[in-house]
Amino acid sequence: MKIGNFDLNGKKTYIIAELSANHNGSLQNALDTIKAAKDVGADAIKLQTYTADTITLNSDNEDFMINGGTLWDGEKLYELYEKAYTPWEWHKELFSYAREIGIDIFSTPFDKSAVDFLQDFDPCAYKIASFEITDYELIRYTATKNKPIIISTGIATIDEIEDAVGICRDAGNDDIVLLKCTSSYPAPLEDANLKTIPDLARKFGVISGFSDHTLGIIAPIVAVSLGAKVIEKHFILDKSIGGPDSDFSLDKKEFKEMVDAIRATEKLLGKVDYTMTDNKIKSRRFSRSLYACKDIKKGEEFTLENIKSVRPGYGLHPKHLKDVLGTIASKNYKFAQRLKL
Repeated sequence: MKIGNFDLNGKKTYIIAELSANHNGSLQNALDTIKAAKDVGADAIKLQTYTADTITLNSDNEDFMINGGTLWDGEKLYELYEKAYTPWEWHKELFSYAREIGIDIFSTPFDKSAVDFLQDFDPCAYKIASFEITDYELIRYTATKNKPIIISTGIATIDEIEDAVGICRDAGNDDIVLLKCTSSYPAPLEDANLKTIPDLARKFGVISGFSDHTLGIIAPIVAVSLGAKVIEKHFILDKSIGGPDSDFSLDKKEFKEMVDAIRATEKLLGKVDYTMTDNKIKSRRFSRSLYACKDIKKGEEFTLENIKSVRPGYGLHPKHLKDVLGTIASKNYKFAQRLKL
């Protein structure tokens, strides 16, 4: 499976920098963030495509007020999304600039009109947000566009995940990535449950990854070690500019550290390999082997008093000790002389 030219079945992890609301209402901030994402090693920048009217209702009803211990408690949904959305008139310039500098770009549509709008820019993938996984019609409509579809599973029951995957496949789209996600902002480490990542891949026969809202970079590194092939993390130019998502976003220095750590993790994981490499062969000289630990005369019996398994490894393999003990020396051996068959 590929996203753009990136092969998710290869050894590398696809790293997505989530722009979200971190442009803070400035097109130049958005462009600078795309450039910074490229500079720190992200493979893709991801937008969110909605307006306040396509995602909620402009209502003061209690249902539409945010509460429950979030960063945004006390705000009205409509006003939060008005402040956080990425203006649709920016998209053409953002897509064009990303392609100009050589970084993948795609978006999360939050309704059918956003899917249709994004089609004009030929995105390399679509993302379904955690809170939209229950919008089966949106998933179905997005899947019909025959692009890889990345789905966050943050709030989903296992039945809803199964439904979402089934909807994509029924639509003829089998290019599915499921992201383990904890829909808390920021997310506590103890709620990450990263062992779910390989289980998603096994259970649903898909590529799996991790959409991270924890603080810091430990969780993405662990996720990669568990088999995550996609990592998504919120990215901001500078946390001092503030904004709705700044508290759980990585700045340039932190994101670069994450990318470098992930690339190092990929090297560490390597492959299943029992072959004798040149380095292994060279290092075997420091292993143990059988040596005379005192002078031994011809005709003398080999015992634990006169032979010993010691470093280095130029002598007889220690596995032969039991075969040598009790036999008779056919020649003289000096102290520290190798035994050989």
